[in-house]
Amino acid sequence: MQPAQEYMNFYPKNKLPVREVKKFVLIFYLVGLLGFLLPFSKNIFIAITPFALLLSTYLAAIYHEDYTRKSVLIFLLIFTLGYFIEVIGVNTGLIFGQYAYGKGLGIKLLNTPLMIGVNWLFLTYTSISIVQKLKLKQFLTILLAPLLMVLYDIILEQLAPVMDMWSWQGAVVPLRNYVAWYLFAVVFVAIFRIFRIDTRNPLAGILFYCQFLFFVLLKLLIR
Repeated sequence: MQPAQEYMNFYPKNKLPVREVKKFVLIFYLVGLLGFLLPFSKNIFIAITPFALLLSTYLAAIYHEDYTRKSVLIFLLIFTLGYFIEVIGVNTGLIFGQYAYGKGLGIKLLNTPLMIGVNWLFLTYTSISIVQKLKLKQFLTILLAPLLMVLYDIILEQLAPVMDMWSWQGAVVPLRNYVAWYLFAVVFVAIFRIFRIDTRNPLAGILFYCQFLFFVLLKLLIR
């Protein structure tokens, strides 16, 4: 049977230099920032947000270095766990607090957008990839990568209602949301590290940083 990696040689991998793809990512997020800032195009860019997230995940996926059955199963596991944690959270309010999803993340099932599972997987993978470059001991990676994910969430929480992703009861983000984010992120990162999933990826860093800076700049510039 052919290794899974052979099925992931999609465009633009092996057809464009990585630096050109990185330029595309930068331009893509700059255009997205402009689109959200202009009143006449804001609603259009809200509608295409799920596709933008999928594109980032697609690029991370095709530049993943080592596909195996184990890695694919772990990716599916993180997606599934992330999604159903959010299903429980949004329908009960017991995990993160009282919140509700809008239309900004696309198709919903059980009051929860399917993209939220993709987002958990994307953030877990890219955060580990960034921290892994520091060549730290495993327990430090398990503790530090989730901090990147929480920092990302702290910024995103400020924009989520504006982008119609989700909103909180009383418009206040409870502290337990961030505590829960960190604890679940620790579990997800630990799963990656315990099963030795290789997260080397030339695009992981720029994809994470561009998304993060996009939200920071949008927060600073939006009225």
